[in-house]
Amino acid sequence: MAKAEVEVQFKFTLPIDESFLQHKSDAGRKAKEAFVLELLRHGDISAGRAAKLLDISRWDLSDLMSEAGISPFAEVTDEELAAEVETALKVCNKTDNTTAPR
Repeated sequence: MAKAEVEVQFKFTLPIDESFLQHKSDAGRKAKEAFVLELLRHGDISAGRAAKLLDISRWDLSDLMSEAGISPFAEVTDEELAAEVETALKVCNKTDNTTAPR
């Protein structure tokens, strides 16, 4: 699937007092952050891409992910986990057999 840059804009009108306009910039940043975190949550973008889109470090992204309840680890099924464990055990056993004194 080809990747393309797409501009996403959300526009809405709220009847608010002018004194609330001071918060517009912060609200826009939070909206962008929420959108990017949702893309990350669903696996549509990588953590590196999310950090770049938000113009923050990977460390700061890690904090945001934690606040949003997004695990930095991919979800795996029980079968996938069992296969990984089996592979790791085979590698460990092979290593033990090749490094053991004879």
